[in-house]
Amino acid sequence: MDDPILTIDEQGAINSGRWFSSLSPSLRHDILRCAYVKRYKDGDLIAARGDVPEEWIACAKGAVRVSSTSISGKQITLTYAEPGIWFGDVAIFDGERRTHDAYAHGKTTILCVARVDLRKILSQHVELYEALLRLHARRIRQLFSLVEDINTLPLRSRLAKQLLHLAHSYGVPSLADGREVRIGLQLAQEELAQLLGASRQRVNQELKSMEREDAIRIEPGGLVVRNRETLMRIAEAEIDK
Repeated sequence: MDDPILTIDEQGAINSGRWFSSLSPSLRHDILRCAYVKRYKDGDLIAARGDVPEEWIACAKGAVRVSSTSISGKQITLTYAEPGIWFGDVAIFDGERRTHDAYAHGKTTILCVARVDLRKILSQHVELYEALLRLHARRIRQLFSLVEDINTLPLRSRLAKQLLHLAHSYGVPSLADGREVRIGLQLAQEELAQLLGASRQRVNQELKSMEREDAIRIEPGGLVVRNRETLMRIAEAEIDK
């Protein structure tokens, strides 16, 4: 069910996003003035591959799982858009249809700007063109970094880096031990393996190895980072080799 109003936490996620917070107050105001809210249950389809792009989207709560389907029909997770991340603008700019499926991962809230409203905002705020170029440049850098990691780093290093990223984006401090951080985004090991381009069995082996080193703890409900410094050493030690 749609709710026209963001909660305080959802507003905070949007306003504190690295990219959105860099915009001028007047531009942020005009974007939010045109935006509307949609809420989804876990697993709901937000957008499908082949759809005509009608909305520019930001995640305000939960996560948006971006995926594709292999020739055999298997769904493959490519990335997760976390709160504060904007997406969907590429298809609007190039005029092509959407290239991937987007699903809600957990209870998810998104903020949407209709394509026609985005074009109006662009006509009124030249600043937005440069801001979107910066956003696209950051995505390209991230893509190049991902490709480089896949081709140069062992799975152990890539897994450590991914866990550090998830802890930063979705970390919930433990009340029992302030040094520990629970990863709030619940991922099955198969989903984590897909993000790394590896098999579930190999990821499971590396996770158990990290658990023996007291870097993480594997629980039925997810993963807990017990020691960030140990995870960083695991990643950096492999990078330096």
